[in-house]
Amino acid sequence: MSEQFDVVVFGSLIVDFISYVPRLPKVGETLHGTKFATGFGGKGANQCVAAARLGSRTAMVGKLGNDPWGKNYFNALQSEGVNVDHVTILDGQSTGIAQINVANNGDNQIVIVVGANNSLHQDDVRASANVLNNAKVLICQLETPAQATIEALKTFNGTSIMNAAPGLENIPLDLLKCCSIFCVNESETALITGMAVETVMQAKSALFKLRDMGCGTIIITLGEKGAIFGLKDCAKVVHVKPHKVDKVVDTTGAGDAFIGALAHFIATDPSAEMTHCIAAANLVAALSVQKPGTQTSFPRFEDTGLPMVLSSSQCEWEYI
Repeated sequence: MSEQFDVVVFGSLIVDFISYVPRLPKVGETLHGTKFATGFGGKGANQCVAAARLGSRTAMVGKLGNDPWGKNYFNALQSEGVNVDHVTILDGQSTGIAQINVANNGDNQIVIVVGANNSLHQDDVRASANVLNNAKVLICQLETPAQATIEALKTFNGTSIMNAAPGLENIPLDLLKCCSIFCVNESETALITGMAVETVMQAKSALFKLRDMGCGTIIITLGEKGAIFGLKDCAKVVHVKPHKVDKVVDTTGAGDAFIGALAHFIATDPSAEMTHCIAAANLVAALSVQKPGTQTSFPRFEDTGLPMVLSSSQCEWEYI
């Protein structure tokens, strides 16, 4: 009998090279950093690890290079309890890397070179059919080729989350139409819709534009402003309030923590209201920004207090 999964991720694996700096550099400027660290990242693997740490049974479909970074990453995923039967190490390819600057106030700059991630193709959808057919939630992103992602979304029969990140100006419309949930942040929403998204009400207008473009259920994350969402075929838009953070240490990976948590709660409690799932995901993201690093900052379930969030008045929201 095939293994059952809560969350399967079809996407990217990238190694992070992180420089901590007093502030983000200007164009042409050289700054002295205060610390350097390496870590495991890539939006796909980040989201997979975030869900796994919360207790989901997870599987990853992705590509690594046949280099020390790729081999170490493969072992790290196994240590997190992620099924890696469909994580392939490719000869002649480099593992994807990200160069990240993190400022003292938590802001970041990121440049990625995706390497082996570009070799995730439509054939890999068919090759990983056993995990795709036995999972409740599929997560996809835009750090791997779009056509393979579209194939995965079309093939999958459960709830699919398309995290359209990094932002893409002329996004293939099938990526919007073939997913159950389309999730983007402010900058990604602005790039896709061509609209300003600086306030909650501007985000609401952009949500309706995304709906006109073919999206069903839409979530727009707004950082310290929380998130808004609109369910498919429902005219009402809900603003889920944020969880306050006293000190932001590092925002890298916060969006991935949100996506992984969202998938976890949808998969493990199908009866939970979307409002409560988003509130819980907001809390996971808020906890992650209070620690340095990417995957290392993701909380484990017992550290979150999430059962209270999902079942109590701590979930603050309003119609907008």
